[in-house]
Amino acid sequence: MTAHSAAAARTRTGGPRDDGPKLVEHVLGWTLVAVVAMLVTQLGLL
Repeated sequence: MTAHSAAAARTRTGGPRDDGPKLVEHVLGWTLVAVVAMLVTQLGLL
């Protein structure tokens, strides 16, 4: 087994090149932004 075939046989564990559920990530990100904004407003920090 060469170094190239050994590297190709490894299972990817994540990273920037993984294609995941982009829509879910965007929705969760914007939900977090909204929750933080509501918290800041309720605490009177803005």
